[in-house]
Amino acid sequence: MDLEIYQLDAFTDRVFGGNPAAVVPLRAWLPDSRLQAIALENNLSETAFLVPRADEAGAYDLRWFTPAIEVDLCGHATLASGALLLDRLAPDLSAVRFHTRSGWLEVRRAPESFAGGFAMDLPARPPQPLDDGGAIADALGQSPLEVLRADKNLAVLKDAAAVRAVRPDLVKVAELEGDGLIVTAAGPDGPTACDYVSRYFAPHGGIPEDPVTGSAHCVLQPYWAARLGRDRLTARQVSARLGELVCELKGERVELLGRVAYYLEGRLVLPD
Repeated sequence: MDLEIYQLDAFTDRVFGGNPAAVVPLRAWLPDSRLQAIALENNLSETAFLVPRADEAGAYDLRWFTPAIEVDLCGHATLASGALLLDRLAPDLSAVRFHTRSGWLEVRRAPESFAGGFAMDLPARPPQPLDDGGAIADALGQSPLEVLRADKNLAVLKDAAAVRAVRPDLVKVAELEGDGLIVTAAGPDGPTACDYVSRYFAPHGGIPEDPVTGSAHCVLQPYWAARLGRDRLTARQVSARLGELVCELKGERVELLGRVAYYLEGRLVLPD
């Protein structure tokens, strides 16, 4: 069996930045065990698999696998999949739609004001305050200013420097209810100014720290839009690889603007 594979760095305009995602276009679904084995072999945060739908032009079924599990939503691999289609595999299209575990998602070319980028539509997931954030504080080794949860846990820290300095106990993070742990704070001033910063840890899914996480901003953007009183904000995920996003809350949806950098094109040679 011979399959195409692409690797793109998402939410960045340079190779070795952002979050790497593998994208494997398929004609039809392989067994789940084979998809999981490919994702484990790739050993990236996520590998995306897409299959064209017969009922709609420009529409695809899309699934995402970490090295350990299949996930319900992955933003950076969706952005990478959309960019690959619009740039290389279906360049006549202006937008593509993906049917996923989280409903229909869309990627389209960004407006000229965000040259060379792509706009991605994801569901908003506003977090709610937790009455007892003791387990999260214990995992962080400090008491956050606020603790909230949507699907993901969210801990608000005092400033961007505190977010960069966090060294959580990943065993305790893996034991938390919910889908991993986001830490966030208001962004810095000066030449590196942005509205908010974050990091995301998901050891339960085989990802100690995810470099740049689109799905985390489904939680972050509703929170910070309410805090700052603006629906359109700039965000930075301050992992070692660093990622840049422009985020806009649109009712029950979040639009993320990001760029991608192509790193690898090749073929998978698999046993029958």
